[in-house]
Amino acid sequence: MSLELTGIHKVYSQTHAGETLVALRDINLTVEAGSFVSIIGPSGCGKTTLLRIICALEAPTRGTVLLGGRQIDKPDGSIGLIFQEFALFPWRSVVDNIGFSLEIQNVPKHERRERAQFYLKKFGLDEFAHTFPKELSGGMKQRVAIARTLINDPKLLLMDEPFGSLDSQSRNAMQEFLLQVWQETGKTIIFISHNIDETVFLSQKVIGFSQRPGVIKMVLPIDLPYPRERTSRDFNRYRKIILDYLSEERNPRAGQ
Repeated sequence: MSLELTGIHKVYSQTHAGETLVALRDINLTVEAGSFVSIIGPSGCGKTTLLRIICALEAPTRGTVLLGGRQIDKPDGSIGLIFQEFALFPWRSVVDNIGFSLEIQNVPKHERRERAQFYLKKFGLDEFAHTFPKELSGGMKQRVAIARTLINDPKLLLMDEPFGSLDSQSRNAMQEFLLQVWQETGKTIIFISHNIDETVFLSQKVIGFSQRPGVIKMVLPIDLPYPRERTSRDFNRYRKIILDYLSEERNPRAGQ
């Protein structure tokens, strides 16, 4: 299901100062159904704000969000959102965390368990079904968070630095896991990251945001087959393009 953003503009009022803060300016973007798109840019450039607008947790000052041709102006089950923080309920077991959203939708218990068991098996969590979050590694917690989102069968998956708190080994493993999930499910994914290796490893296209106010300044297709070799010459070529872009955005006068 394709996503179309047209003229997205976001302004915050700073009442204590009597001023306004422009977070996003005229964002126009089409994300094709089933594609994996990453957004990069300097801290504070509006990346997370854009995700919140896409899933209607915030309203744009102006502009429209269309998913499959349908306007999104309130939270919708067709869009799933995963943050860096795992946000699992510590008092609920893994299986009950995964099935939580179905519970609040009053889905019968036997159906909740059946659907949760599917993701437990698919994500290699079978033996942890009755384990509590405090007993899991960071990577396992994020698997639970992804399963909890996918159980609702969203058409669009928004991910805001989901692996940012993991160590490098766990992060690489989760990147490979996410790639497998994406290829098997065909979900449309928009992924925010500050990690250049991660961005090149996962993405079909990279969108570069400017310093605030965020505008799109780079659209970079990653024309590499999967699975990708992180140490290859072509991989490093894309790394350099993104690194140079981010360096210029952080220090705009350096390139003058």
